[in-house]
Amino acid sequence: MIIKININDCIGCGVCSQICPENFELKENEGISVVISQEESPSVKEAIDSCPVSAITYD
Repeated sequence: MIIKININDCIGCGVCSQICPENFELKENEGISVVISQEESPSVKEAIDSCPVSAITYD
């Protein structure tokens, strides 16, 4: 599985990093979230599904 965040769609709300801090980090200065780990964690699917603009994908 490869987790990707479309930075053009990301609004930097931080929901993903709140739900799954193991995989996502909010870069407040840049106004986007970034993937910090590709390791699958129990909450990664919930974080992806919770993105309000569907900016996160995984293959």
